[in-house]
Amino acid sequence: MKQNKYDDLGFFGKYSEMPRSVGGLNAAGEWPVLRTMLPALRDKRVLDLGCGFGWHCKYAREQQARSVVGVDLSEKMLAYARENNNDSAIEYRRLAIEDINFAAGEFDVVISSLALHYVEHFEIVCSKIHHCLVSGGTFVLSVEHPVFTALAAQDWYYGSEGERLHWPVDDYQKEGLRQARFLDNDVVKYHRTIATYVNALIDSGFSVMKLSEPQPTQETLDKYPEMKDETRRPIFLLIAAVKN
Repeated sequence: MKQNKYDDLGFFGKYSEMPRSVGGLNAAGEWPVLRTMLPALRDKRVLDLGCGFGWHCKYAREQQARSVVGVDLSEKMLAYARENNNDSAIEYRRLAIEDINFAAGEFDVVISSLALHYVEHFEIVCSKIHHCLVSGGTFVLSVEHPVFTALAAQDWYYGSEGERLHWPVDDYQKEGLRQARFLDNDVVKYHRTIATYVNALIDSGFSVMKLSEPQPTQETLDKYPEMKDETRRPIFLLIAAVKN
């Protein structure tokens, strides 16, 4: 399923008001860790899958990447990227992640930030990424953590006074589609276990180099105190892998 909620005017408006949409990478709680998992980007050919507003594309060029291709299905996201994170060495393409078909060895680094949990067949995308990377190329991705995606409700268990008691986890082993609510809209996501993410990469020919389940830094918590409960359970899963 290839959904494109971000071109819905109401949804896009709400998404544009989120801290990470306004503040870019510095407002993304996982960014301090994700950044350390990226290889040196100088003179590299970079592909960003689900590039959104183009923040990672811009960062790659700031790190002197030779060229960057940003792929996203949303025309509204790409229009923002072209206007605000434009660069002659960045090419933005409107394309579903599932439909990529790049040449063998076309890229040195592939990045995908919080997009692949919207993709039904992760293993197929892994194979396509493996194909378009050079030998020794790096694939770094972030997804919503399986603890977060296991239940479609994606919400806390509350006490009688409305206090957040705990984060419920159920149906963890039951992989597949979840009809979740995000920004007051129904959004299709796909739940996978950590093992499925890792084994899909291994089966596609990658060596997994590092995993991370980051929590917000103290600096981020000081700036965004509403994120204080993000230290109580993982919300993101980050993986760095290298093509064998």
